[in-house]
Amino acid sequence: MGIVAGLDSAPDFTRIVVCDADTGAVLRQGYAPHPVEGAEGGSRPSDVDPQAWLLSLGEAAGGGLLEGVQAIGVSAQQNALVPLDPQGNTVRPAMVGGDKRAQVAAADLIDALGGREAWAQAVGCVPQAAQPVTKLRWLAKTEPENAVRTAVLMQAHDWLVWQLLGRPVRRTTDRGGASGTGYWSAATGAYRGDLVELALGHQAMLPEVIGPSDAAGTTPEGLLISAGTGETMAAAFGLGIGLGDAVVSLGASGSVMAVHPEALVDQTGMITSLADATGMHLPVVTTLNAVRTLRGTAELLGLPDLESLSDLAMKSTPGAHGLVLLPYLEGERTPSLPHTAGTLAGLRRESMKAEHLARAAFEGMLCGLADALDVLRGRGVEVRRVFLLGAAAELPAVQAAAPALFGAQVVVPQPADYGAIGAARQAAWALGTSQGTLDPRTPPAWQGPAAQILEPGEELAVGQAVRQQFVSVREQTHPGAFRM
Repeated sequence: MGIVAGLDSAPDFTRIVVCDADTGAVLRQGYAPHPVEGAEGGSRPSDVDPQAWLLSLGEAAGGGLLEGVQAIGVSAQQNALVPLDPQGNTVRPAMVGGDKRAQVAAADLIDALGGREAWAQAVGCVPQAAQPVTKLRWLAKTEPENAVRTAVLMQAHDWLVWQLLGRPVRRTTDRGGASGTGYWSAATGAYRGDLVELALGHQAMLPEVIGPSDAAGTTPEGLLISAGTGETMAAAFGLGIGLGDAVVSLGASGSVMAVHPEALVDQTGMITSLADATGMHLPVVTTLNAVRTLRGTAELLGLPDLESLSDLAMKSTPGAHGLVLLPYLEGERTPSLPHTAGTLAGLRRESMKAEHLARAAFEGMLCGLADALDVLRGRGVEVRRVFLLGAAAELPAVQAAAPALFGAQVVVPQPADYGAIGAARQAAWALGTSQGTLDPRTPPAWQGPAAQILEPGEELAVGQAVRQQFVSVREQTHPGAFRM
């Protein structure tokens, strides 16, 4: 069918993969960091000039990387708000990431619509500081002149697609990216313009939401550009996950997402109801404490790195001789305990050893993520296997404990930029649809990633006993924390 490319514009870099459109085999790759001058001198790290994304893209694509490519897909960081004036110029730098400046605005919006349940019913999620709808509220309250000038709203991948196409009159997005804005409902497939007005103070032009296999357009040179999507949806598509699959991502904080056939409404705010890049849904549950729990424990024990912490933990046994760590070091979102602290329970003379504390840190982190998995299971989401992502997924202590604590097969994929691969797969789908060689309802059947498969095996019963001990301590310390 041809050659396609996927580009992933992450917060700090752009990575491009060029793939065979039929098999998904990676033929070549490019990489470039985002230029430092793209940010406002570092004084406001949540503000970034979108031109930095284009400069990085151009550098990553240098040296003829895109020669012979017929279609490009774009993945980009989620929650980046790019406000434009009527002429398409940026009103101010893009607001990116989990912008703490907008925390008050999030609470403000929740009250303005009548509470968390009202938001859950409207768009499937409760406003959070990172979301574009909340950033709009901050803009209206803090920079009213810029808010008045804002006529068009875009996200990072929308803006990049628009730029690649030469800034056409038609602006597009996909359902995955739209579902993270806080003003588009995955359940109804429609924008809530009233929520934009509630946040910004007036209406604004929003990108047209096109289908998963649709093309956003074609460049003057004849290069097809697919719909694009957010990084979470692109990574899920690149991994090839489907019904029965969940993805646990181990960053400083943690996230759990799974494929589901319908949108979930959750007034507790623990579930963010996103759409995926294929026509399905992607409910997400986030924890505030994942690898930061391990790093804090390593520092406490005077260890130089996480590998040393893992080696030490492997000298202990499942259950850490009765030590249980509730890893709520930064408060917690799942369960909602924003002002709490961590708890270490089960201290006895025989358990007061460094290796047991190391083991308790790994088990506490994974049990916190198992809690997030159970939030999804409790809403009818099927979880048969768990894809484990992040550098910490390679640690022996994580791999030894995760299958039994999650109660499922664990898949540890070979490290790769699955966001870029997912974007390339989307490009192949749009190209095949345009050529009439692929069904617009069925994505190309690319081979899944090389991966290590870990089974719960005979450790399942022991792991579940450890998990029950964690739940028991959590309920004693924070009774009713998971009451829905």
